[in-house]
Amino acid sequence: MKVVRKSLWIGIKQVPLFALLALLAVSGFSQSSGRPAAGPQNLGPENPSKLITVTVWLNQHNKTALDELVRQMYQPGSPNYHRFLTREQYRSQFAPTAAEAAQVRDYLVAHNFTVTAVEKYNHYVVAQGRVSDAQNAFNVQLSRVSMQGQVHRVTSGSASIHGAVGKLIHTVEGLSDFVAKPTLVRPIDPSTGKAVAARPLSSVDMTAAASSQNRCLNGTQTVSFTTSGGGPSATYTGNRYATDATNTCPGYNPTQLQTAYGLNALYGKGWDGTGQTIIIVDAYGSPTIQQDANTFSALYGLPPLTSSNFQIYYPGGPITNCCAGWDVETTLDVEWAHAVAPGAKIALVVAPDANSLDIAEFWAIENPEVITSYANGDLGYVISNSWAGFEILDVLYGGQSVLYTEYAMTELAAALGISTNFASGDWGDNVQTIAADYGITVPPSVCMPASSPYATGIGGTSLFLNSNNHIQFQTGWGNNETRLTYPAPNPPYDPPLHLGFIYGAGGGTSAIWPEPPFQSSLGNKFRQVPDISYIADPYTGVNVIMTVSGSTVLEVVGGTSLATPTFSGLWAITNQAAGAAAPLGQAAALFYSLPAGAITDVKAVNNGLDVHGKIVNPPNPVLIENAAALAQPLENTTSFLSALYYGSSTRWYDLTFGTDSSLIVAPGWDNVTGLGTPNGADFVTAVAAAVK
Repeated sequence: MKVVRKSLWIGIKQVPLFALLALLAVSGFSQSSGRPAAGPQNLGPENPSKLITVTVWLNQHNKTALDELVRQMYQPGSPNYHRFLTREQYRSQFAPTAAEAAQVRDYLVAHNFTVTAVEKYNHYVVAQGRVSDAQNAFNVQLSRVSMQGQVHRVTSGSASIHGAVGKLIHTVEGLSDFVAKPTLVRPIDPSTGKAVAARPLSSVDMTAAASSQNRCLNGTQTVSFTTSGGGPSATYTGNRYATDATNTCPGYNPTQLQTAYGLNALYGKGWDGTGQTIIIVDAYGSPTIQQDANTFSALYGLPPLTSSNFQIYYPGGPITNCCAGWDVETTLDVEWAHAVAPGAKIALVVAPDANSLDIAEFWAIENPEVITSYANGDLGYVISNSWAGFEILDVLYGGQSVLYTEYAMTELAAALGISTNFASGDWGDNVQTIAADYGITVPPSVCMPASSPYATGIGGTSLFLNSNNHIQFQTGWGNNETRLTYPAPNPPYDPPLHLGFIYGAGGGTSAIWPEPPFQSSLGNKFRQVPDISYIADPYTGVNVIMTVSGSTVLEVVGGTSLATPTFSGLWAITNQAAGAAAPLGQAAALFYSLPAGAITDVKAVNNGLDVHGKIVNPPNPVLIENAAALAQPLENTTSFLSALYYGSSTRWYDLTFGTDSSLIVAPGWDNVTGLGTPNGADFVTAVAAAVK
């Protein structure tokens, strides 16, 4: 049976919480309680003596004028088109003042907070205090809610402060405790539900690891299964995925993707990112990142990372904890930004924890402590962010402070000529993941900050290469799995066991942000995600080299965490190619008017060899399983690619590509891949021409 979930969203700019909850009542939410009718359990008020840390963000000056100026910066034909602000211009006209920051600081101290930091240019004040003090200072109620066994702190709404100080404050973060997640995933062994294990580099065939051979699809195969002593028998025919019991094809290496995406023509022109800096923002970081990246670089023929082209910055202070999975994220980001733009410098900005990502992101945009040779005095013009939060979760439980803060930050970046590139997420329409992780039934929704009108949202694809490393098949990233047999000797399931959606690129319609002018051709009222895409499927993933417990390992990874630094590397090259017309500012604003051929439209793929079969189990009728029946639940998808897959536990599976929850891959813009993937030199030259 085909399941179709239609979006119930009505987007509202800066939507009042009560209005959105009224809309959500039709999808299982209680309008009267402001909480889901079933699922999360309210455990009552938060411990009033518990210490929490809040970040109080101040209002910018002349905000209406700033909004209009930034709009004009991205309106072709305007006298202010691409006339970006310098930091000095921004600070003199729009930044909060020291006197205003002092007023906020005094207010917090008067409410028993200890102020731990004041941003150099007065944009925020960080303070620590008790829950009771926060409730009193910000007129909110903080509660404890159990969500699928995890207890979270939530707020009854956004902070509200009366009087003169209240007029100075934009948002207060930290009242709720939800944090962004890294958008990295590994191929999953369906037999265990766990990620395929990394391999010690010493055990890897180095020649094969550096080779250009691809084995993700290996022709077609017919397999037959019987049941000992009588029972069902089955035969399946179709594409064959991989060839061994590692559950994945060998990860792609830089040489393969450089060829696949037409990057060699750029390198031939000297366009490799030279003179540009890619800023990468992560939490926790990795203590062995430079060592690991240089092992990666040596294996794949890339320049080493030294003090001349690689720096790490810790705007929130030194890292005291490691690494909550962010070490893999950091390694992926650095290695693959470097793989695409080997001539670019890399500035790794590390937050001390996931709660501090917005502070690190703001520092990467504003970076007042960095002295560079750039005319604008900034660190770089492209920021790569492989992390995401659930827009709907902040609307329902976080008071929306994170959303408004990140909107303002991305707008500031756009005003300064910086493109902030954000992963669209790895959870499709987010319905299944939010239900599994938080016990909340929600309509399809998107991730923030990718949904900000001033961010560039990066979606993902599944990528299959031929023996010449050119693209054989490319479709939107989304995987379903169906179990066909028990372990060896492989008696078949009757009927097959649908394991369903595993993961896929995020996308869809924002619930709160309006459609930016550059998306007007899409005919929607609200921001659509993503804008563009790159390789993300971990089942067609890339190699990453890192240190684990003192040993160097190689593993295959993916996620929109891969797509984002890959695109950010290309955007650094594009800024280089633009020359005097750089910086280019927000990347997404330029995509929608590029000529045909600059971006490759990613469409649904079906090579006619999808897995199909039959099950014979007398006296029952023969069960004919066509490709669609095996791939369920397909929701809105009608065309996809599927392949036979032999798991580590000796079970057989049907693995699908292009099945991304309720999202669909379609001609033109779609909510999985955006406009598609950049077409190498054609993309770079088209963008450079568009701004001259």
